Amino acid sequence: MLVEKIHHVAYRCKDAKQTVDFYKRILDMDLIGAIAEDKVPSTKEPDPYMHIFLDAGSGNILAFFELPNSPPMGRDPNTPEWTQHIAFQAPDLAALETVKAKAEAAGVEVVGPTDHDIFKSIYFFDPSGHRLELAAWTTTPETLARLKAVAPAMVEEWAQTKKPPRHAAWLHEKEFSAN
Repeated sequence: MLVEKIHHVAYRCKDAKQTVDFYKRILDMDLIGAIAEDKVPSTKEPDPYMHIFLDAGSGNILAFFELPNSPPMGRDPNTPEWTQHIAFQAPDLAALETVKAKAEAAGVEVVGPTDHDIFKSIYFFDPSGHRLELAAWTTTPETLARLKAVAPAMVEEWAQTKKPPRHAAWLHEKEFSAN
């Protein structure tokens, strides 16, 4: 593979300071850098920006751009709100519950925990409207191997039918039977 890892992932934000504060308060991420220019280095377009970088743990970096001269942020109206999200890994279920409590205490609406069998997740939105997921593994290497083994057949079947293959339906049996 020619790629070692993801260097950083960058999204747009409405307010850089508000974003830094939110991610520190709710997820304990530190601001590790900021870059600001009046023009874009790669394209040389005149477009002032603030580019912030947050430590997402284990060498992962989450970045945001505030673009004050661009039209207001929007989202793709053809993509459901739940689809595009940033998923972070929690060390355990206790951390998941801690973040849920911190977010709810800050007035943030939280969905979950949702049981995906191999992990449990909570979901909430940041101040710019990005959907966030915090997930904690609850699986074994054998279960992950089982999921990996059926993945190619699932993708192939999906490509042909555009209907959900049932090879891994066991993942959400508990979640769906609970409702």
